[in-house]
Amino acid sequence: MLIGAHVSPAGGVWRAVERGSALGAQAIQIFNQSPRMWRPTHYGDEALARFREDLAASEIGAVMIHAVYLLNCASDDPEIRAKSLASLTHSLCVGDSIGATCVVVHPGSAKTGHVGEAIARAGELFREALAASERCPLHLENTAGAGGTLGRSFDELAALLEAGGDGERLGVCLDSCHLLASGFEIRTPDALRTTIDACERAIGRGRIGSLHLNDSQTPLGSNRDRHANIGDGELGIEGARAFVNEPRFRALPCVLETPGPDRSGPTAAEVALVRGLIAG
Repeated sequence: MLIGAHVSPAGGVWRAVERGSALGAQAIQIFNQSPRMWRPTHYGDEALARFREDLAASEIGAVMIHAVYLLNCASDDPEIRAKSLASLTHSLCVGDSIGATCVVVHPGSAKTGHVGEAIARAGELFREALAASERCPLHLENTAGAGGTLGRSFDELAALLEAGGDGERLGVCLDSCHLLASGFEIRTPDALRTTIDACERAIGRGRIGSLHLNDSQTPLGSNRDRHANIGDGELGIEGARAFVNEPRFRALPCVLETPGPDRSGPTAAEVALVRGLIAG
């Protein structure tokens, strides 16, 4: 398993490699544009080449891009759909340029509308974004289940994959905090095994392609997405240990999106802590 962290590309996209290396990360995740703005960040050829060179010279073995939270791929509002499509397509094209492992996206929200229709709209948008890009996989992230968010159950993830064309470039990113918050018990090896068995029955084997390891401030089934530092929440150290030692996760990139002690993100000590949980 490649353990790492979400890091900032501020000051130049190659800075993400520098920051990840300083954390001892084997995998990194970035936003490819400001998470608070729709406007894409257009990286020049020189910046992308430097990123690739620095990455090749580092110990980092996987790069994930997280699509910004402004997207709602399931929206029925034409303007939101157009902006979501443009942003997601840009993320995938950046992924093509830097050889990213995947783009991770929250599937969207039905809000108060019909869930089946929202899934169909999201799937159509995924198909368009994939058709407008070349190689980078798209991973749909499971959600904590608040409101009308999609992807809160394995059946919903399966339906989203099918609606998106169910092709080889489509997969799933599992988030430990979201699993727990949406009611899946994962805090022991046996419980996690049962949960992943259920996941694979719904979405198919080999469709889990990336991971987020976060502790949860809120309890099992709370449906609230509140990340906590590893060992400081409801998942706990033993839950994190179970997660990183699940055999089916062994070859996957796993990034921390924890707040850190000062809200500035994961630390080198936390990355080392998680790496130390992996059985030899």
